Amino acid sequence: MNELLIIGLGAGQLDQMPLGVYKQLKNTGRPLFLRTKEHPVVEELIDEQIAFSSFDEIYEKHDQFAAVYEEIAETLLERAAESDLIYAVPGHPLVAERTVQLLMERGAARGIDVKIGGGQSFLDSLFTAVKVDPVDGFQLLDGTMLRKEDIMIHQHIIISQVFDAFIASDVKLTLMDKYPDDYPVTIVTAAGSEWEEVKEIPLFELDRQVELSNLTSLYVPPIPSREYAYKEFSTLREIIAELRGPKGCPWDKKQTHQSLKKYLIEESYELLEAIDHDDIDDMTEELGDVLLQVLLHAQIGEDDGMFSIEDVIESISEKMIRRHPHVFGNAKADSPAEVKENWEKIKAAEKGANKEKVTLLATVGKGLPALLKAYEYQKEAGKVGFDWDQPGPAIEKVREELQEFELELANDNQQEQLNELGDLLFAVINVSRLAGIHPEEALQTANDKFSKRFSYVEMKVLESGKPFEEFDLVQLDQFWNEAKTREVRSVSDGDNEIR
Repeated sequence: MNELLIIGLGAGQLDQMPLGVYKQLKNTGRPLFLRTKEHPVVEELIDEQIAFSSFDEIYEKHDQFAAVYEEIAETLLERAAESDLIYAVPGHPLVAERTVQLLMERGAARGIDVKIGGGQSFLDSLFTAVKVDPVDGFQLLDGTMLRKEDIMIHQHIIISQVFDAFIASDVKLTLMDKYPDDYPVTIVTAAGSEWEEVKEIPLFELDRQVELSNLTSLYVPPIPSREYAYKEFSTLREIIAELRGPKGCPWDKKQTHQSLKKYLIEESYELLEAIDHDDIDDMTEELGDVLLQVLLHAQIGEDDGMFSIEDVIESISEKMIRRHPHVFGNAKADSPAEVKENWEKIKAAEKGANKEKVTLLATVGKGLPALLKAYEYQKEAGKVGFDWDQPGPAIEKVREELQEFELELANDNQQEQLNELGDLLFAVINVSRLAGIHPEEALQTANDKFSKRFSYVEMKVLESGKPFEEFDLVQLDQFWNEAKTREVRSVSDGDNEIR
């Protein structure tokens, strides 16, 4: 089995290189390959008459770093199959070196003994340059594949491979999702060498620095206070826990799952209204209010020792994976209709696995207001054929229920009036469903229309200088009809403009 020895060239000059690594470079007769010759120590290696080959030309062939690293690793494995060789990388082989990871993953299967020969990481010099102790926790991240989900703003962060303005721009935009635009960050170049440069700048200036190179890293300090972390989910969770803690808010500490039910309903409907009005700022605020209710319930669950927000997240994550096998598994669904069909089959299998759920409607519309629950009941019954094909017969049912309600009004029977009015509403909801109109949207449209027209009536009363009490219903209805006429005229004018 041939040997592929991987060593690190250190963070800067030859003087920083461990003696053992230097001896391996100087005294071996094996072919030496460098990932890149763009490193301060290379000129000194040339002076030492150490021969080598580099892979710099591969960087020019590809647009993506993944392809560069792939070709370098495969080339090395092919050459190592012929003879022992040494591969030298900047810094330490096991710090921010994707090619080394690929070689270790594939070497044994290809009959290559991949060994790590040591080297000096740039991290020691970098922490010295920025004068911080990483004992509080730190992250080392790759600037070429940085994701905001990976960033932990409460820790020291080192971002390597920020070697040009293009990568710096991507890093800047990603960090701006987590930090203020003017957050102080530090650019460190050639840490530990005689060419070391340390420069603190506001984040928004990161991609304007002309001195970026392959020896450049970025240091981002931990956030200094909670005010910088309002975008973090963990911050909101801490706030809720504090509100319900021993020194928290008396109102929040008093709440239970039962007492919060009405607030969840209210906030959900306020969100629906913001969606109907296409008000983005309002949607942002109302989504936050709904999330607040979720976290309050989760915190109560945690305080009672029953469940936590992690349990909630685990449950929905597992469900989304399970019900989307066409995304996370091998199932196929090329249209929304096929997705819905798969979803219903999976739900049916889940219900079948739970022997306690014996009736079709047992879990339908749980917790929904009566109007929405009626809609869901009808939809579920329709899936098994208990339904009309067209709205026509359902409209006849509305007429029938209206007559029965009118009869009970004449009989002055309060309980039967309640029953028949419920039947009438249920029948109207069925007509809306069969007509392809969601009853909630239809009712909300009617609410909006009523609000606008009544606002016009209020305006006319106010303009008169007289109170409402001095107007009879005929006069108020005249204002109402004026409002309707203005709406028709407004729509007509809009159509003319379109034409």
